Amino acid sequence: MAGLVGLVAGALWAMLPAYVPNNAAVLAGGGAPIDGGRTWGGRRLLGDGKTWRGTAVGTAVGVALAFGLNAVADPVGALADVALPTFPPSAALGLALGAMLGDIGASFLKRRTGRERGAAFPGLDQLDFVVGALALAFVFAPGWTLATFSPARVAVVLVATPLLHVATNGVAYLLGVKNEPW
Repeated sequence: MAGLVGLVAGALWAMLPAYVPNNAAVLAGGGAPIDGGRTWGGRRLLGDGKTWRGTAVGTAVGVALAFGLNAVADPVGALADVALPTFPPSAALGLALGAMLGDIGASFLKRRTGRERGAAFPGLDQLDFVVGALALAFVFAPGWTLATFSPARVAVVLVATPLLHVATNGVAYLLGVKNEPW
């Protein structure tokens, strides 16, 4: 069982810098929209929910979290008897910014398919930032990404992320931070 616990703990730990940026962006949101109000085919490119400030703050929070995790990885890992990954700056930036870009890309796809801001898009809503984070982490830190995200860890991320996404969004909705529970 320790092997499974270590696998899950390592996978979730490695994704933390990607899990947090979009939540931080919501809390810091507002400001100028990235698309500047532009439309394409009669629909906004992204919408008011994707702002420069939210993207910058979300990315900064994800990178800062990665550096904080680096500081505690050894003692936490020793306590749990699990080897936890640490994040070089390039991987931290790739995960955090990639998560934000993945969410921005999903917003673009939602607008193209006629969905309004906040409308559900099952599958895309839960995994957009994961794809963006892993892709940009690979571009910025390919060796680290391949060494850290084994196929088993990627499988854990792909199963656990939608569950975590639904749970955290439900809590945010109940707390009044989000307008929709998805």
